[in-house]
Formats: sequence, C-alpha cells, structure tokens
Amino acid sequence: MSKAHRGSGIRSEANHGRGDCPVCKRTAVKVLYEVTLDGEKAKVCKPCNAHLKNAASN
Repeated sequence: MSKAHRGSGIRSEANHGRGDCPVCKRTAVKVLYEVTLDGEKAKVCKPCNAHLKNAASN
C-alpha cells in the first residue's frame, strides 16, 4: 500500500521543512521544532530539540 499522506504536513513549508539547524550547523536537515534561543524563536532539528529539552530539565 502506498503512503501518500506521509509528510503532508510539511509539504507547504519552504523546502519541505528542510534547512540549516542553528544549533548544530547541519545542512539540509529537517528543521521542524520551534524553540526559544537567546530570546528569539528558531526552528531546530530533532536531535537538537531533544538535547535542549534534556538540558532544560536538569
């Protein structure tokens, strides 16, 4: 069976949700998670989002 709806939520975003992560500086990675960095909102990748959440809880 096909998976036609997979990723349909990010198709409307620029470059299908891909860009450069401001935390780890990786390129062409999905930046989907919005966090506050230095008082500004930024979108980060999944590993950086997990790292920031774990750092905040400690």
